[in-house]
Amino acid sequence: MSSEHNNPRNPIRIGSRGSQLALWQANHILYALRDAGYHVELEVIRTTGDRMQQPGFVAPPNLDGKGIFIKEIEEALEEGRIDLAVHSLKDLPTKLAPQFTLAAIPKRADARDVWVCEPYWALHTLPTGGRIGTTSPRRRAQILALRPDVTFVEVRGNIDTRLKKLASGQCDALVLAAAGLDRLKRAEWVHQRFCPTEMCPAPGQGALALETRSPEHSIDESRDAYIRNAIAFLEHPHTRFAINAERTTLDALGGGCSLPIGAHCMPPADESGKWRMIAQVVAPDGEAMVQIDTEAPYNSDPIALGMSVADDLKSKGALDLLSVAAIQ
Repeated sequence: MSSEHNNPRNPIRIGSRGSQLALWQANHILYALRDAGYHVELEVIRTTGDRMQQPGFVAPPNLDGKGIFIKEIEEALEEGRIDLAVHSLKDLPTKLAPQFTLAAIPKRADARDVWVCEPYWALHTLPTGGRIGTTSPRRRAQILALRPDVTFVEVRGNIDTRLKKLASGQCDALVLAAAGLDRLKRAEWVHQRFCPTEMCPAPGQGALALETRSPEHSIDESRDAYIRNAIAFLEHPHTRFAINAERTTLDALGGGCSLPIGAHCMPPADESGKWRMIAQVVAPDGEAMVQIDTEAPYNSDPIALGMSVADDLKSKGALDLLSVAAIQ
């Protein structure tokens, strides 16, 4: 550990959004680094995605929906105002700009989607025409495939905001990511965790991304190498493999968060086991679905696995479903 860089006058500066969940995630990394003996501080950065959730927001022209939660944070990273960005991995585009790198991906939390509702403890118990709060095209399509009779309510904002809207009766139930509720200890109304074969999670769901400047775009080569070395112990190889496979499938399908694509890769129990990968592409009305459920040897290449899954999805008509989704 270099005393030149590890001192209280020049701490590792972590950049994060200011939402409750984003702060939990950033502080989780901050405390891990402090426990390892590093000096660390947190800088909160307001992003376009945060401003979009405020009343009266007017979207700028040519807004890129894929980067709305990371643009300002990456600008601070590129300019050297922060050393490390902590993101929800599913917020990142499948291809990073060359000046950045995913220096570490920690062990993933529960990647599944969950049913949040107190009166009705599972999706199948919701009365006909029940109102489900979600803005995700993927979740809407997957839910309609299971329950074509339900209706949807636009529910935006952070987890607390959504839970308050549920409590006030604006919807009958929510479908959210398990990881966020678990991390904030707000899972008291969770009574169903969807199997990935029912509702396949978004690629990268439940995982964190620790983003730094890439070696080729360093501001200070020595310090940037020190930052990457400092966070290396947080890397979880099984999660990295799974994320690479999932994001490869998403990229090969040309998708993003606005299309109904799920991809989830599960690690083997040991080196004698196999990776299992599930992927779904669903028509917006839920009436048609292409699903792949495949296995790969322990020593497989994640990129090859992701491409193979994407090719299988395409061969079964996934691109036709995505073209319909893209124009709706």
